[in-house]
Amino acid sequence: MATGLAVALLAGGLGTRATDTWPFDGRDSYCWGAWEQDSGPGILGDEAFSGDDGRSRTSTGSAPTAGTARGECRLTVSSRDRYGDGDEKRQRTTVTVTYGPAPGPAADRVRWLGGYLGDRAMPLPDGLPGVADGRHGLLVLPERCDTRDGRTTAVTLDGRERADAGAALSGVPDLGGSRAVAELLVAAANEGMESAGCAGPRPLRVSGPVPRLPERAETFGEGGACRIPGLDIEGDLDKETALRVQYQVGAVTKDLQACSVRIGRSLRLGERSDRQLFDAVMVRHPRLTALLDGVGDAKPSGGAPGEPNAPASPGPWSSSSTTTWPNGAATAP
Repeated sequence: MATGLAVALLAGGLGTRATDTWPFDGRDSYCWGAWEQDSGPGILGDEAFSGDDGRSRTSTGSAPTAGTARGECRLTVSSRDRYGDGDEKRQRTTVTVTYGPAPGPAADRVRWLGGYLGDRAMPLPDGLPGVADGRHGLLVLPERCDTRDGRTTAVTLDGRERADAGAALSGVPDLGGSRAVAELLVAAANEGMESAGCAGPRPLRVSGPVPRLPERAETFGEGGACRIPGLDIEGDLDKETALRVQYQVGAVTKDLQACSVRIGRSLRLGERSDRQLFDAVMVRHPRLTALLDGVGDAKPSGGAPGEPNAPASPGPWSSSSTTTWPNGAATAP
């Protein structure tokens, strides 16, 4: 009996060792072993659950390998609250991490980058080539992780919150703030590079503060959208829509400047979300600019007010010109 018990414990130890979870530790690991329960970011702790019943945190996906430098992981956090009248409120937060090369065609890269650069994105600290906000993140990996055909490899993070069926607006995921997103992103990148065989001598770290938005969303004053003189958005809109136009000035740093223009949603008209007009972005970090190679020649479909090139102002813009795409990214030489 003693021998049989010892073998059982050893077998259990070997199995949990392979998944980076030791017996008796009581902590689970997620996303290829990059994240550990209660390790800091809010989504990994008890504060991730908004309900008291049916709590669960699960992770699925496969890590990249040296032969296939692509990977994905999905962390799902669920809970619910049951009320005395029989009603039930459910929560389902999903965090998806993707490791792999940036899209090849320039137009596809514009659409892909539009989900990360611009709007509320702020640069990662410590000179890391990437951005993060409270629900999204992008980190460009070192050149040693580029694909054989020269494409840049990146790690992205996206948070989603499934709203209740009767909710008027989509839920906003609470991942623990921009710094938590940056920490999750960098930890996943380190583990991904290790699995893909391109890790450096030292892991990437988030030690400095993550910058905050310089201001809240603004309605138009004098001077044009994003404080760019001559960039007139309202002129092509009806009066009611023009009153709902807003812009959000994002990062204003030497390596990243951004502004997003949108039409605010109208619940009266049954609109569930804002309508994005365009993002204008200036980047200088070499690894980020690598993602924009060839974008200036892209030909997006459709049109939008403010689509032509516009001269930059001395305000948040430090470049000579800005090229914008509707619902996409923009580059500035």
